Amino acid sequence: MLLLGALIGSFRRRGRGGRVFLLLALLLTLALAVLPVGGWLLLPLENRFPPPASLPEHIDGILVLGGSLDGEASAARGQPVLNDSAERLTAAVALAHAHPEARLIFSGGSSSIWPGQEPEARYVERLLLDLGVPPAQLTIESTSRTTQENAAHLTQLLGAQTQGNWVLVTSASHMPRAVGCFRHLGWQVIPYPVDYRTEGKGEPLKPIEPIAGFADLSVALHEWLGLVAYRIQGATDAWLPAP
Repeated sequence: MLLLGALIGSFRRRGRGGRVFLLLALLLTLALAVLPVGGWLLLPLENRFPPPASLPEHIDGILVLGGSLDGEASAARGQPVLNDSAERLTAAVALAHAHPEARLIFSGGSSSIWPGQEPEARYVERLLLDLGVPPAQLTIESTSRTTQENAAHLTQLLGAQTQGNWVLVTSASHMPRAVGCFRHLGWQVIPYPVDYRTEGKGEPLKPIEPIAGFADLSVALHEWLGLVAYRIQGATDAWLPAP
């Protein structure tokens, strides 16, 4: 309402060109708030790699990418504070319990631009151990700050072992970009998408939920722009990696 009031006030004071611009801006804002634009953009990303019907009998390891923890809140509270991508961790724990022979490797450093913040991996390590993952099964990679670095640092860590059966756990919308980075380094991971934000068959019109809609739009734009940027940088071999 405050935004609407400000736009109306500006509308009255400006000339014809300014009024047209403000009107278009208002209509665009209302459309983004009412229509599931974020869901429409997320849908092709989340559907790109379907969940595996089954996993190989033997799994060498489970790779879990960071992004499921609020680093600043965790540092302030002194304990893991999860965000809305927490399913990456719950799925990883379930897989680790179901496949005790597989190594569970978490990759995630600090996302803060300020020095001195503890890497995400340190808080996640404590959480995974508390959830029953045996210390001998768990490996932590705490220097990666981006998806590209996740793939590069894990490849460096494991070397020739990357030729085995490795399950990659991350958010469904993030999976195309993540798979592209790993494939670029010659690593044929098994995608295990989680953390879905869409229903999978098209986003129906729902009661107005502007906050959730803008959150979905933010995630979608981040991933689409990330795909373009990584392709231009040569971090992936395709604009939209496919199964």
